[in-house]
Amino acid sequence: MHPPEEPLPATRGELVVVTGMTGAGRSTAAKELEDLGFYVVDNMPPSLLGDVVTMVDESRGYEQPIAVVVDVRSGSFFGSLQENLAQGALGRRTTLLFLEATDDVLVRRQEAARRPHPLQAGGRLLDGLQRERVALADLRSEADVVIDTTDLNVHELTDKVAEAFGSPDATRLKITCVSFGFKYGIPVDADFVADMRFLPNPHWVPELKPLTGRDAEVAGYVKDRPAAKAFLEQYLPVVETVAEGYLREGKRFMTIAIGCTGGKHRSVAMTEEIAARLRDLGYDAHTTHRDLGRE
Repeated sequence: MHPPEEPLPATRGELVVVTGMTGAGRSTAAKELEDLGFYVVDNMPPSLLGDVVTMVDESRGYEQPIAVVVDVRSGSFFGSLQENLAQGALGRRTTLLFLEATDDVLVRRQEAARRPHPLQAGGRLLDGLQRERVALADLRSEADVVIDTTDLNVHELTDKVAEAFGSPDATRLKITCVSFGFKYGIPVDADFVADMRFLPNPHWVPELKPLTGRDAEVAGYVKDRPAAKAFLEQYLPVVETVAEGYLREGKRFMTIAIGCTGGKHRSVAMTEEIAARLRDLGYDAHTTHRDLGRE
């Protein structure tokens, strides 16, 4: 795109315009940008670019990155996209992302989705794709980032989008370690559930009963036990293995639920310890204690 004459503020959020061939993965790219923290608007008339930027500036701040998906569904408005981009989009650094694939792959994808092409006009699907390719030729030549998705699966496409637009922090796996009490039910959003009821319960130790797993006395009583140490040594490698797989599959959020009877002592202490060890391993891990204080 054409850079503005004056340098843009370092904190000004990026504007990514996603366009390209029908069936090339625009929706997948938009979903990945949303996961990366972008405010995403789909199927937007290009003439409204400035209005969207103004709205986001006022409601979310200048730092909020924006992604808009624009394609031939915009009809007559589509031809104004280049003109709107040339205006600088209200001073934001603008990147045009173009997605494409070969005709035979696009035909297969559209047939699998059982959707007509927006430019098909009652004819063959291939006719619509060819009209679209002609209409997009100029944009294709001016695109800042072009991704050919012919040989890419969904996960490979999201990886490429993350590589192009994700900050190192945005592309890290975010792990939530939540403690809970089994008597209140298992967290419905848990990816993994670990049961700490195999460890001695501080509830039955008079001086520890009023304390919680956040207190040093309780934490030491729980995690210094040989059984707790063995559990941690064997459980953390499992989490690491799964975490690596999550990233390969494009998943960036994991919830580990650690339970005990009431969610006050054992689960809290072990949740804090697991999160600390995960952070030492380089993961973005934080804790939440769902049932602490309910007793």
